Amino acid sequence: MLNIVKKKLQNFFNMSDILEILKYILPALIVLFTAYLILKKLIESEQNRNRIENTIESQRITLPVKLQAYERVTLLLERISPESMIMRLSTREMTARQLQSAMLSTIRAEFDHNVSQQIYISTKAWGIVKSARENLIKIINTTAENIRPDAPAFELSKAILENLMELDKSPTAIAIDFVKQEVGQLL
Repeated sequence: MLNIVKKKLQNFFNMSDILEILKYILPALIVLFTAYLILKKLIESEQNRNRIENTIESQRITLPVKLQAYERVTLLLERISPESMIMRLSTREMTARQLQSAMLSTIRAEFDHNVSQQIYISTKAWGIVKSARENLIKIINTTAENIRPDAPAFELSKAILENLMELDKSPTAIAIDFVKQEVGQLL
């Protein structure tokens, strides 16, 4: 029985028929495989181009917002620098305690007003801004501990400025330098 099936299959597919079929199928498979590879590369290339265009478009939209956030953070740091606050807040009739309280209130208000900027700047930059704020509060409070509360505000101002001069850089100057560095990397 097996011999009969073999003979029928041999009669049905003789070698010349198989070679004839292969002459058409192999080139078609090669063309199909080549077309597949070309289309795959073309699609990948198009996806990469779209991805790059989307990134560029996103940066075109977000870069101005980020730059504005860095500007606002710089303004925050300038406004809470002790030199700036002393010039703005100090009056002749103020006591040291009143100046301390006004400076701490200004730092809190400025910081609270600009807290949303952390969304647009790097985590590290925001951490440095927070650190500058905390260090300023510490400098003000530590300096105020050594001054009589009812002393003229001038004494506290002078002591704060002297303490800042002992530092290599003020906390706000360090933060501003870092912010400038990050902006430079954005551009």
